[in-house]
Amino acid sequence: MSYHYTESGLDNVWLEDGYIIENHPSYGELISFKNVRGLHEAIGRWLVAQPRTLNGAEFRFLRVELDLSQKSLGAILGVTEQAVAKWEKGRDKAVANKSAERLLRLAYINYLDGNTEFSAIINRITKLDAEIAEHELRLRKEQDGWHKIAA
Repeated sequence: MSYHYTESGLDNVWLEDGYIIENHPSYGELISFKNVRGLHEAIGRWLVAQPRTLNGAEFRFLRVELDLSQKSLGAILGVTEQAVAKWEKGRDKAVANKSAERLLRLAYINYLDGNTEFSAIINRITKLDAEIAEHELRLRKEQDGWHKIAA
């Protein structure tokens, strides 16, 4: 008997074994899973290897496995938190930003493989983007002349 593993947030994962279903007199059916970390790693590696664009649910799965908020991932990808949320809401739709989707795949696989250099590069890019934003000069024309405004 297979178990439909919707606890992952994905609709297409079925377990052939590695789980136990017990009936408790007070709580009803209880399900426990063996090695959830390994299970999620297997799901993540399968997703990363797919030759198609990830959908919103798959994108969210990888983000959650990286323990990143939508805001944090947006900062890494150079997009807004709202953009990440929009992609994830399209559960069954392909993520519109293919570059962001590919970078998430790279980040995930490098995280699993313990590649600290990749993480350092991502952190440096994020820091550089913040520094560039601080060096922008934004001006507004008002009646009494040009004035600097906040970026």
